[in-house]
Formats: sequence, C-alpha cells, structure tokens
Amino acid sequence: MRCAILQLPSIGMGSKTLENYTRAAHQKGVRLMVLGEYLLNPFFKELIQTPISMIREQSIHQIETLKALALKYEMVFVAPIITVKKNECTKMIAKITGRSVSYYPQQFLINYPHWNEEEFFANPIEAIKAPMIFALHGFKFAVMGGFELHFDPLWSAIASKNVDVVLVPSASTFESHNRWRELIKTRAFTHNCYILRANRVGEYCDEKHAWKFYGDSMVVSPDGDVEADLGNTEELLIVDLDRKALNDSKKGWGFKEALKKRR
Repeated sequence: MRCAILQLPSIGMGSKTLENYTRAAHQKGVRLMVLGEYLLNPFFKELIQTPISMIREQSIHQIETLKALALKYEMVFVAPIITVKKNECTKMIAKITGRSVSYYPQQFLINYPHWNEEEFFANPIEAIKAPMIFALHGFKFAVMGGFELHFDPLWSAIASKNVDVVLVPSASTFESHNRWRELIKTRAFTHNCYILRANRVGEYCDEKHAWKFYGDSMVVSPDGDVEADLGNTEELLIVDLDRKALNDSKKGWGFKEALKKRR
C-alpha cells in the first residue's frame, strides 16, 4: 500500500496547495495522506489570539476541502484540526474520506508555561482510551498526536490491537530533533510497526522565542530504521508499506510471542 506524508507550514483557506499535492500523490498511487499539526489552522500561539468565530469558519472550510479532495482522488486523509462547539475549541485528529469524517480528541496535550494547550483546549482529562484505529487495504492503522508518543498506556493499546502502522502528526520545534528521532525509532522497534511521522515547517516568533519547525518528517520501519525522511522545507514523501517486511519483523523479534507466554 502506498501512503504519503505532507510537510507544510500553516495554509490559508484560499490556498491551492492541498489540491496540488493531492493530485501529485494520486498520480503516484497514494491511498492515504497524513498531514502535520497546525497546518489547517494557525500554530497554537497564533490560534489563541484568533477569534473563535474565525477558527470555526476556517476549520469547517478545511474539512470540506479535504472531503472534496478525498472523493475526487479516492484518498483518505489524516489531519489535525481544531473543532469549535459552544465557543470551546477541541484539538482533534480527523480521518477524512469522501463520505465521512471521524474525529479523535487528543488525550494528552502539552501543558508547559510557554506552550499550554491543556489550559486552552476543551479536551477532557479522563481515563485513557485506545487511540483511533482503522483498517485500510489490509493494514491496521492507529492515530495519535505527537505529544502522545511519550505515554506507555497508549502503546499498550497499540500492542493489544496488533496495529501495523502508527500515524503521528506533530509540530516539533526548538532543539528536539535528535530526541524525537530516537523516540520514534524506539517505539517502532519495540512494537514492530511502521511509524509515519508528519512534522510541520515554518517559523513563528514572539517576544521570547523563535519557534522554528524543522520538518524531518519520516517513515520508520518495524525494525526501527529510518527508511526515508524529509528536510526542513515544504515537501511530499511517498511511502510504500511492505506487508512481508512487517510480518517478518514481528515474527523475527518475537516480542509479542514472549508476552503471550506470560499471560
């Protein structure tokens, strides 16, 4: 199965960028495309200064745009989006087809003084649930936000559901490049699954920080190897998922079988 990772900065409502890249991906046989965080909406620090009505309008427009593209090009999109209900914003990841939209509310949000999503968004703080999981063309996919990669209970759900591919939209910045690489490689190896990480690019500056989003979107194999990656500019990465390589990795390392013997 062929997938794509789209690495961009934030895009406005009138942009033709999404259609141009979707058309190119379709011509290459892509069936699923994953986008990074804060592409369909402004970056968080800009978002919190944006009127709620404008956030709502933008999100509705972007979802309708992706639905139309999904129908036209027979593609599935996985993309972070901000939804608005009763004047409250919720940070979601949407799975979009030509006929339906499913939403996964991110369960863990960044809560640091300089970047406090948990305080701003209305995402509930409650018992941990499995991330969004769906099947497509013989592969089982899971979706989680970049920050969620740090939390073991979500990975327990990945293991119990025998997930093949984890899709990770992110907005990584500052000097976190090497740390994120090692984390993604380790999670992919210990769970013998593909990880498709879609980061964003661009820059946001405030009075204290320069938020430089460095890209480095990548596909990591079930053996924990980086198979392909992008630089720090706007790019599209085409990814081929290999069922045999996936099965060989799970069988060869035998992590799941070792766990079964102890239950």
